[in-house]
Amino acid sequence: MRVSVSWLREYIDLPADLPTGDLEQALVDLGIEVESAVDLAETVTGQLVVGEVREIEELTGFKKPIRFCRVDVGAANGTGEPQEIVCGARNFAPGDRVVVILPGGVLPGGFAIGARKTYGHNSAGMICSAKELGLGDDHSGIIVLGPDVTAKPGDDARPVVGLDDVVLDLEITPDRGYALSLRGLARELSHAFDVPLRDPALTPAPGGTDTPAYPVEVRDTVGCDRFTARLVRGVDPTAPTPSWMQQRLVTAGIRSISLPVDITNYVMLELGQPMHAFDADRIAGPLVVRRAEAGEKLTTLDGVNRVLTADDMVICDDTGPISLAAVMGGETSEVVAGTTTVLFEAAHWDPAMVGRTARRHKLFSEAAKRWERGVDPAVALVALERAVRLLTEHGGGTPSAEILDIDHVQPRTPISLPADLPTRRVGVEYPPARVVALLERVGCTVAQGADRLSEDPGAVGVASGVGTVLSVTPPTWRPDLTDPADLVEEVVRLDGYDRVPSVLPTAPPGRGLTPRQRRRRAVAGSLAERGYVEVLAHPFVSPELADQLGLPADDPRRPAVRLANPLSEEEPLLRTTLLGPLLGILKRNLGRGHRDLALYEIGAVFHPRVGAGSPPTMGVDRRPTDEEFAAADAVVPAQPVHVAVVLSGDLDPAGWWGPGRPAGWADAIEAARDVLAAAGIPDERVEVRAAEYAPWHPGRCAELRVDGSVVGHAGELHPVVVAALELPRRTSAMELNLDTLPPTPVTPAPTVSGFPPALIDVALVVDDSVPAEQVRRALEAGAGELLEDVRLFDVYSGAQLGAGRRSLAYKLTFRAPDRTLTVEEAVAARDAAVAVAAERLGATLRGA
Repeated sequence: MRVSVSWLREYIDLPADLPTGDLEQALVDLGIEVESAVDLAETVTGQLVVGEVREIEELTGFKKPIRFCRVDVGAANGTGEPQEIVCGARNFAPGDRVVVILPGGVLPGGFAIGARKTYGHNSAGMICSAKELGLGDDHSGIIVLGPDVTAKPGDDARPVVGLDDVVLDLEITPDRGYALSLRGLARELSHAFDVPLRDPALTPAPGGTDTPAYPVEVRDTVGCDRFTARLVRGVDPTAPTPSWMQQRLVTAGIRSISLPVDITNYVMLELGQPMHAFDADRIAGPLVVRRAEAGEKLTTLDGVNRVLTADDMVICDDTGPISLAAVMGGETSEVVAGTTTVLFEAAHWDPAMVGRTARRHKLFSEAAKRWERGVDPAVALVALERAVRLLTEHGGGTPSAEILDIDHVQPRTPISLPADLPTRRVGVEYPPARVVALLERVGCTVAQGADRLSEDPGAVGVASGVGTVLSVTPPTWRPDLTDPADLVEEVVRLDGYDRVPSVLPTAPPGRGLTPRQRRRRAVAGSLAERGYVEVLAHPFVSPELADQLGLPADDPRRPAVRLANPLSEEEPLLRTTLLGPLLGILKRNLGRGHRDLALYEIGAVFHPRVGAGSPPTMGVDRRPTDEEFAAADAVVPAQPVHVAVVLSGDLDPAGWWGPGRPAGWADAIEAARDVLAAAGIPDERVEVRAAEYAPWHPGRCAELRVDGSVVGHAGELHPVVVAALELPRRTSAMELNLDTLPPTPVTPAPTVSGFPPALIDVALVVDDSVPAEQVRRALEAGAGELLEDVRLFDVYSGAQLGAGRRSLAYKLTFRAPDRTLTVEEAVAARDAAVAVAAERLGATLRGA
């Protein structure tokens, strides 16, 4: 939120010589983040003056319209003659007063202004837009001063356009919606500087009348618990917005549109109450406030035809929806150039409903931003009165005597606060009287409890607050104050965070990382060392993902947890597998030109507990009991940690040395082996078997087993899945459940032999159905203790071997720890290995 300090001074008496840094620090101390605090007087140097346009010559023959202007700048240029300036803007005419920077001046961003020849004419200076002066983002035209501006040509333009002010750019947290207004910010600063607040919401305003200003029916008093409205007839449609109001709106980043619309935006900034202005003559029949019917359509003010859902709130007339309530009005009832009858509306809407609607339609308007953070329901009539007075003062017209006020607002519920709770929670002494005083400064109404509050430090149980319970009713503008903890935070904030000592807790004794943390880091490091790039995907998926992955109807990965308030209605579910979001990242990178990709992610998946019911309601006033914790844990989804990789393109790049090697199903399986090795699982406990498991190709899928239990799958993705997700052919993937792996066993130190190895190759012919892993295990079992390593290095099949047969060639490494092996010993070990393979698997020695 951007706001000028001069506007704030209308509500509080800040010190006249207050340094900008002190103001910024005061806001930070109050918990309001300051993005920037800019003294506008320092942003533009040189002569910035008011000019009056005398003549305009239209230049032709160029790609865009260009105008050669003669502008009266008084005696500012030293000659008194009109200044010659070339300008491309079209929104001004002879006689208009504009803002001119003369040669030698410097605009924000270090843009120096000089005199030069351009488009065949001499141009000395520049006629400025709001964006060029750093006053806003509007660059559609230059600043044209209104008739209410009394400055003459040659006068300093800084006070005229607000460049003699300080502008604050503030980041307001979601729980502090009241601070999105001048009223709220002034209240906060009144606490910081201990000065009185002139609250604009205390302005007297007439209440509702028996006869409504316009017939309105509110059918959903939960979504809209207050609706006020008032008519103004006979408004001058040509009345301009006063320049001071335009200037404040531009400073706040809001574009000036028309007088009625600008007034609603101005009141929203001032009081925090979003409003809407209807053209009453364009409304057909009475208004109805209700939930939308699924499929209804509305064209909003931004020109977008929107399809509504049953969760949206709308304002309707006889033709249907004319406004998306609390978010944006509709085109059919907006104020237009000829509007003479204005219906002002100020309502109070359900924050949760507004938040969901704004996200669903991607309409994050200034009004929606305030509604979802909370708006004061008590200020609606004051805002209505303020808007009516501004319109009649600057646009004429006659306000109606009738005022509509449909009020279903429920009173705030008092909060019980032990007077000593702030002291106990924070560790700083807060006497009960101090607690009461600070809460009353916030606007709370505090009723004393059983004990009488006293300033007497000798009063037993009173000065310390022990046994004293306060009944605190928060003000209407603080919907965020709902629990004792919120009140404690307000006490600490207003008393000063600097009073809270910075004491680090004593670190509990331990042995560093847990076994689970060490395993996760080892797995991540292993994959990164092998060239995989880690990504972090959002855990949200669409309901269609299960079909895209080809999961069977009875697959346990199909049931998913649905979020009550998802970030996107298109992805309301929590993932049950890492592959969906990970393949989405792969697709996004492929679309950006990357072809050779090896990605991995380690993260949780979420499996719902069927029939678990709802979690118990737990407050923040006390620690939940063990039974409540257990009941809540029984509902929380199971969240095992998985690791997954995806591969596409070349694993080894092509170059002058030759062609690259494309990644395939074997690389995905090898990645799984690497993960298990990094997790500390010995290779002899790992088994790889052929399997059929979605979303993998049925003939190129392997399941990984540890001690006989399946821990994951790897291989090439099914062609149907690849087509559905628009991925390259042969895309491969792997996913393992790290939580199912057994604890890492204690690994004994290996015996290192200094004697040379004996290397023997052996080729065995087996049926195609025999996995190479089983052959390897048979060789290991038969070779005995002298076998150091066995590695598959060749697979061959051909007509000479016979149908359904293939040759697997292994390199056997034999070594003894205490001697050099003889040829006879190595051959005997080789023969023993082959014999076991023949006995178990029917293998025959190739060529024998």
